[in-house]
Amino acid sequence: MVSPHGVQLAGHLISCYYGDLCSKVCQCLLNRGPITLAQIARFTELTRDNVQNCLRVLVHQNYVQAFALQQEGGFGEAPRIVTHYMALFENIIHKLRAPKFMQIVSEELGNDCLEIFQGFIEHGRISVDQIINRKEEIARRNRGSFDANVVRENFRKLLNARFIERRPAPEPYLAPPSEEDHPAKKRGAKSAKIVPEQTLEQRALAAAAPMESLRFLMEMDDLTEEKGGDSDNTVAVGKKRKQDVLKSDDVLMEDADKKKEVLFRVNFEEFMCRLRHKACISYVKTRFNDEASIVLSAVLGLSSRSERQPKAEKSAELSINAIYDEVIKKEGGLGLDVERVITSLEQLGCETHLTDSDDSYCVDIKDIIERARNEEVRFFFF
Repeated sequence: MVSPHGVQLAGHLISCYYGDLCSKVCQCLLNRGPITLAQIARFTELTRDNVQNCLRVLVHQNYVQAFALQQEGGFGEAPRIVTHYMALFENIIHKLRAPKFMQIVSEELGNDCLEIFQGFIEHGRISVDQIINRKEEIARRNRGSFDANVVRENFRKLLNARFIERRPAPEPYLAPPSEEDHPAKKRGAKSAKIVPEQTLEQRALAAAAPMESLRFLMEMDDLTEEKGGDSDNTVAVGKKRKQDVLKSDDVLMEDADKKKEVLFRVNFEEFMCRLRHKACISYVKTRFNDEASIVLSAVLGLSSRSERQPKAEKSAELSINAIYDEVIKKEGGLGLDVERVITSLEQLGCETHLTDSDDSYCVDIKDIIERARNEEVRFFFF
């Protein structure tokens, strides 16, 4: 649940960029959780059209996610599918981090990619064709040169770096929980690991997430994508289904009958992962020495390639040979030998796992972050 101050901050950001009506809808969702369009209209006292327009903007800017739930009908009525909306607080706060995101893109990929990336920061979800048309219009206005292939190549660089990704499913269907999803607790099974049950919001985000094989794919046949999306994320209930809400992200298209385009958005998880790693490396460099920071940078660089969670608590288990090969590629790491790398790993408090072929090491990222936070608190208050 978002704190009252968090709701005020999010509402202020939305108001500054998208107006008071959008801010009112957003604060309603943050305060009340996932609700329907009719409930939003009732709680905000806005007209249905105003609420729909606000939701269109917020969905397109990645601040609201829609999902479908089955609700029991009245007496003698069959269950019906109702669309709910939930605000994504973290995505709203990412608006404040946009300058840092753009700095990362500029340093790693250059200004040409940065110009494309700025379009995502400003407009939320964009297709490749929209980016090309935008660049062509700017070039024509400034009487400069334009090459669509260059724009596509820069777009592909952003995808390969995982700075952008395909947009989530517009309205995934969440099936009612079955008995298998809630197994009865057995007494005496203290040793069994208790897996926390996912919240409704977590289930909706997981259902909306694009398949990993498609997430960073630039081009694909539209028909194949539609079939895949329907089979993976939605369930058709009957032949006719009345939708009283916006139809996903096609809202900003000029023609409602226009052919569907594949939309992309900023991959916030990648940037937050990089910023976390950067903070850890900076802390270790200050707390220990340059060698430890170089080794940690190598470990996190290798681990990030296999990370699937945005806030991984530990790095992947890596062999000393793999770590050393990555260390010597870093600036200042060429002069380090294996023994000094092992010493740095011990300084970092790495967990060591013995294997038949070689020892493997694992960095506790969560512990480093907690130590950095504690020292920061002590610095300010003592």
